[in-house]
Amino acid sequence: MTHEHFDAIVVGAGPSGNAAAYTMAQRGLKVLQIERGEYAGSKNVQGAILYSDALERIIPDFREEAPLERHVIEQRIWMMDDSGHTGMHHRSDDYNEQKPNRYTIIRAQFDKWFNRCVREIGVTVLCETTVTGLIADEHRRIIGVQTDRDGNGIFADVVVLAEGVNGLIGQRSGLRKELRPEDVALAVKEMHFLPQDVIDARFNLRGEEGVVIEAMGTVTDGMIGTAFLYTNRESISVGVGCLVSEFAKSGEATPHGILDRFKAHPSVRALLEGAEIKEYAAHLIPEGGYRAVPDLVGDGWIVVGDAGHFVNAVHREGSNLAMTTGRIAGETIANVLGSCLACTRDNLQAYVTQLQETFVMKDMKKYKNVPRMLEHGGHNIMDIYPRLLNRSAQTWFRVDGRDKKSKESEILRSARQARGLTGLLGDAFRLARAWR
Repeated sequence: MTHEHFDAIVVGAGPSGNAAAYTMAQRGLKVLQIERGEYAGSKNVQGAILYSDALERIIPDFREEAPLERHVIEQRIWMMDDSGHTGMHHRSDDYNEQKPNRYTIIRAQFDKWFNRCVREIGVTVLCETTVTGLIADEHRRIIGVQTDRDGNGIFADVVVLAEGVNGLIGQRSGLRKELRPEDVALAVKEMHFLPQDVIDARFNLRGEEGVVIEAMGTVTDGMIGTAFLYTNRESISVGVGCLVSEFAKSGEATPHGILDRFKAHPSVRALLEGAEIKEYAAHLIPEGGYRAVPDLVGDGWIVVGDAGHFVNAVHREGSNLAMTTGRIAGETIANVLGSCLACTRDNLQAYVTQLQETFVMKDMKKYKNVPRMLEHGGHNIMDIYPRLLNRSAQTWFRVDGRDKKSKESEILRSARQARGLTGLLGDAFRLARAWR
C-alpha cells in the first residue's frame, strides 16, 4: 500500500468517519479508512441515541440490518434534588410508527455494522493502525498520512479528520488548538443488564419500545453536568458527564463518584435494582458549542464529527451531527474531485457553506451563548434551582391543613432566601438571551 494513491483518506471509523467514507465510495472515489481499534467500535462499549433521519439520508434501508435496540417512545427530563425529582414527561403512541425517529443503540455493535457497510461498498479499511501525523508538501498542503505501520506514508488528494474530540493529529499538525477544559465534558457510562421483561415492566414498555431519561441537579454535586438513562433490549445505559473544568475546580469530585451518586438516588435506584454491571467506559464529549468549532477546511484536509466540536449539548445530540457533517464532507469532496479540481481550502469551503444552511450550524449558532451563561450561573441551575423547585412542589402538593395563599407566600419566601427574586429574574433573562 506504500506506493498506492487514494482519492481520500478518512482517519477514524466512528459515525462521522463512516458516513464520509461511505458517501465518497458511493460516488465512485477510491477511499482508504484508517482505524486505530481492533475493529470499528471496539473502543465504544456504551449505549447511545441514534437519530434515524441523519442515517436514512446515507443508507435509506438501514432498518433492515442495523443492530438497533429500542425505538424511543418516551422522554423524561428531571430536575433532581437529594431525595426526589420534578420533571417533564412526554410519551406518545405516535412514535410507534413504521419508521421510528429515534433508537437506542450499543455503539460497539452499531459502529461495527456501519463499517461493514463501508467495506461492502468498496472502501479499503485498515484497522489496528494509528495515524501518527500528516504529510505536507513544500506548499504546506496536506498530501497524505504517516502511520505506525508504514514508514513511507500513504498519499491521497484529501484527508478527512474524523479522529474524535481529542483531535491529536490536527493538534500535532498545527491545524487546531489544544482542548480547553471548559469546552469538553468527561462522561462515564455503565451498562446494567436485566431481562427484557423486567425492563418492560419497570418502564411500562412493550416489545421494542424505549425510554430516555435526562437529568440535572444536585446529583452532579454542584458541577455543570447532566446524567442520563437509556433503555436497551436487555440492558440499561447509565451515565453522567461534567465539564473537565468543573472537576478541576472541585479537586475532590471524581467521575465514578458522581455516577455512583446518581445510581444511588431514590428516583434511579429502583430502576436498576438487581442489574448486573458488565461494562464501564469513560470518554470526552465536546460541549464548547459554536465558539469552540475549529477551522474546518484547509489545503488538503477537512474536519468532521466530534473533531469539529459538532455536538448540540443543549439537546444532547451528537450522532446526527456527526453523520450529517461526514455525509456533507463526502459529497463536497466528490464534487470537487469530480470536477477535476484540487482539494484546496477555497474549493473545500463549499463544505462549510453547505453546513451553514443545515440544522447543524443553525442549532449551534442558536445556542452559542449557553456555555458562557453556564459559566456564570451554572451553580444556580445545577444546585439552587433544583432544590427550590422540588421544595416548592412538596409545599404545594402536601395537604396539611394550610391554605393555598399561605403556601404561595412560603414558596415566594423560599425563592427570596435561595437566590432573591431579582437574581432569579436575572438568570431567567440571561438564559432566554442565550437560547436565542
